[in-house]
Amino acid sequence: MQRVAMEMNQAETAFLVPTDDGYNLRWFTPTTEVDLCGHATLASAHVLWETQRVDRGEPIRFQTRSGLLLASAIGDEIELDFPAEAPALADLPVPLPFLDTSLVWTGRNRMDWFVQVESAAQVRALVPDYLQIAALGMRGLIVTAPGDEGFDFVSRCFFPQSGVDEDPVTGSAHCALAPFWSERLGNTEMRGYQASRRGGTVAVTVAGDRVRLRGRAITTLVGDLQC
Repeated sequence: MQRVAMEMNQAETAFLVPTDDGYNLRWFTPTTEVDLCGHATLASAHVLWETQRVDRGEPIRFQTRSGLLLASAIGDEIELDFPAEAPALADLPVPLPFLDTSLVWTGRNRMDWFVQVESAAQVRALVPDYLQIAALGMRGLIVTAPGDEGFDFVSRCFFPQSGVDEDPVTGSAHCALAPFWSERLGNTEMRGYQASRRGGTVAVTVAGDRVRLRGRAITTLVGDLQC
């Protein structure tokens, strides 16, 4: 699976194995297996429904390295039920000189480091130094700020130590961003924008120790893998 993911050279490649009550699901970047991935889970659910392996009226149960994950069809959207992964206050292990702005907050969860800066404009204009980020260890770095343009918060996600310099849209990061911003904004339902070059919107709902993520998927390519 790791060698296939390297050849696919996407942020994550998902692998599904059917079980008696759902599917085993694993995710790989071009260089490593990861513990949690939102957009590859979204894509997996979309493909299972589109190919009629699962009836669209039925939720899909995925067994993963982060426990049981559920995917449900809500109109033309897909809702994922993921664990909340709120970051805790912590000092960065090394300085990040490329962040030429005052840091409002720094912390981490079991996967990533998190930095809050003052404005969405700073997040959008950020020019990352991937060597500095890689020196942090763990999976990666998420930089976030209060939202603009109608969004509750914005973010960018960098994972050079996992073979992905900047991820276009990161569901697993929103499992942390949702409870983080819910505490600060006093809202349980929010819209986040990931300001990567491609960009992407993630609707989030905080429900206790779970986070529901909603988005859409389309099929862009169908083919046969020759092994």
